[in-house]
Amino acid sequence: MATNMIQVTDTIAVNESEIQLEFIRASGPGGQNVNKVSSAVQLRFNAAGSSAINNAIYERLKKIAGRRMTAEGVLIIKANRFRSQEQNRQDAVNRFILLIQRAAEKPKHRHPTRPPAVSRQRRLSAKRHRAETKRRRKTIPQSGEES
Repeated sequence: MATNMIQVTDTIAVNESEIQLEFIRASGPGGQNVNKVSSAVQLRFNAAGSSAINNAIYERLKKIAGRRMTAEGVLIIKANRFRSQEQNRQDAVNRFILLIQRAAEKPKHRHPTRPPAVSRQRRLSAKRHRAETKRRRKTIPQSGEES
């Protein structure tokens, strides 16, 4: 028995048995059809217990997924954009793949930089100029009123 794998990236492949697809009734407009047909799809993936993704990817996925991930580490994606069950199933799987791909990308390391000397000099000169302008606005004490 061959197990189907969903290729997410070059190094990550998720076994289809790790994904549960449940067909539910969609909310919103649709008349009689929406009350009778379970065309919406709810995809569930236990990211915490998956062997396909490592801990670093799991942590990034948790951050990216936000409210779509439960406290137990189960990723839930709901798809009800289309009227057909098959299109919604494909949409849920595609969105799942995109989420894992985004989590698999390592964030670029930021190298802290310092402002150049010229811009520091320009800032200090502007500060001196503003201070001089404000100093000139002060009222000059009259010659008999000094205390």
